[in-house]
Amino acid sequence: MVNDNNYGDSWDSWVDEALGKLYSSKLLRSLRPIHLSPQPHKNSEDDYQVFEEMQPWDRSSVEISISEPTFHKWLLEIPSSGDEDMWSNGVADNKEANGRFKKLLLFSGNDYLGLSSHPTIARAAANAAQKHGMGPRGSALICGYTSYHRLLESSLADLKKKEDCLLCPTGFAANMAVMVALGNIVSLLDTAEKPMKEDRIAIFSDALNHASIIDGIRLAERQHTVDVYVYRHCDMSHLSSLLSSCELKKKVVVTDSLFSMDGDFAPMIELVNLRERHGFLLVIDDAHGTFVCGKHGGGVAEEFDCDRQVDICIGTLSKAAGCHGGFIACSKKWKQLIQSRGRSFIFSTSSPVPIAAAAHGHSCAACSAFGRDTTAVIVGKKEAWRRKAIWNRVQEFRALTGIPIMSPIISLIVGSEEKALKASRHLLKSGFHVTAIRPPTVPPNSCRLRVTLCATHTADDLKKLTAALSCCINFQDIGLCNSRGTARL
Repeated sequence: MVNDNNYGDSWDSWVDEALGKLYSSKLLRSLRPIHLSPQPHKNSEDDYQVFEEMQPWDRSSVEISISEPTFHKWLLEIPSSGDEDMWSNGVADNKEANGRFKKLLLFSGNDYLGLSSHPTIARAAANAAQKHGMGPRGSALICGYTSYHRLLESSLADLKKKEDCLLCPTGFAANMAVMVALGNIVSLLDTAEKPMKEDRIAIFSDALNHASIIDGIRLAERQHTVDVYVYRHCDMSHLSSLLSSCELKKKVVVTDSLFSMDGDFAPMIELVNLRERHGFLLVIDDAHGTFVCGKHGGGVAEEFDCDRQVDICIGTLSKAAGCHGGFIACSKKWKQLIQSRGRSFIFSTSSPVPIAAAAHGHSCAACSAFGRDTTAVIVGKKEAWRRKAIWNRVQEFRALTGIPIMSPIISLIVGSEEKALKASRHLLKSGFHVTAIRPPTVPPNSCRLRVTLCATHTADDLKKLTAALSCCINFQDIGLCNSRGTARL
C-alpha cells in the first residue's frame, strides 16, 4: 500500500526538479499583472453611439499601469505570481496611491482596433448581463446556445462570405476542433479497424503555423487517419512539390493568414492557384487579420480578394474585436461535421451571453454590407477610421525605422535570449511594455521583440518608441521576418 504522504512528497520533489530545469534554462514563465483604470465613458441614453475620431477612453487600450513591486520584479526577471497586485485595485484611485504605479505604453497587445474599451460594446455586454446574467452554463449542444450566439454566428458568416459559422470558446479550440474533425472523416467513411493507406487524409501545414493548429494536427494523427507534411514557411515551391508527389486523394492545406510571430502574410494568391491545380481543401487561421485587413474588415482573404476560394476560415474575437472567443466560418455541411466531431467544441461550455452580445455588436460592424439596421452596422460605417489609423501607424513605423514591415505585427529578431531580454528591460525602463519572445514560442537563436501597433497609438507614440528602440538595437542590422526555422510539429 502506497503511503499518501510519501506519494505527495514524491510528486512535490518531481515538480520542484522540473521547475528547476525550467528556471536554469530560462524557460520559467511569469504572469504579467497590470492595473485596470476606470473607463471615462460619458453617460448617454444612446446605447449605440459611434464616433468619427479617437475618444479619451480609446487610450485605455494602450495606456496601462503596473505596481512598483511588479515593475522591479520584471526588471530583475523574477517570476511574478500576481499576488503583489492584489491590493492595487482597491487603492489605486486614491490620492495616497500616487507614485505606487508605473505608467507604461502597451506595444505588445492584440487589441488592434482599440475596441475593448468602446462604450457601445461595453453597454451591449452590460445590458445582456443585466437581462440574463451569464446565461446558461453548458455546452452549445446541451443548453448553452441562445439567440445571441446565433446572431453572432450569422454576422460572422456574412463577414467571411460563408454559408454558416460555428462559435467556439477560443480561437485555440476552434483550430483544434477543425483538425480533429478532419481526422474523423476517414474513420466515418471506412468501417475497417485500420483504414487503408490510400483512404487517409494528407494535411499540409506551414512550418510556422500557430500552436493550436499544430496541437490539433497531433490529435488528428493519433486517430491514425492522417499523414502530415510540413512545408517550409510560405515556400510555395516546396508545397507544390509535396502536393505533386502525394498520392492521397484527400488533401488539406492549412496555414495562418497573418503569422503572429513574424508579421508576414501567407501567399494567398499562390495558395489559391495551387488549390485550383491540386484540388485541396484550403483552411486558414485568420486570427490576426480579421477586422484589421480588407475594406470591410473581412480579413486577409478579403484583402487579397479570394474569400470564396478559402474553404474554412478560423478566427478569433479575442484580438481586433476586443471581446473573447473563436469561430469557424464554413459551409453548413462542414459546420454540422465539426459540431459533431470537434471535441474541443463539443466538450466546452459556450461563451457567456454578455460576451456574445458584445462581440455581435462589433462583428456585424466590421462589414457594412450586411444590410441590417443594427447598431453594429452603424459602428462599422462610422468608425472605419480605426482600420485606416492602424495602417497609418504601419507606414509611420516603416518611415521612422526604414524597416519594411508588412503588418501591425513587427517581429524584431535580435538572436539570443540575453539580447532580447536586455532590450525588453530597456524599453520597460523607458516606459514601454514590449515582451521578449523566446523558445519554445520561436526557434532557438531567433528571439525577438514582438511589437504590435494599434489604431489607438498615435504618431507621437511611435516616435518615442522608435527613439527608445534605437538605443538598444540597430535598425539596419535587425532581422525581420526571417525566422524560417524547422517545423514545430
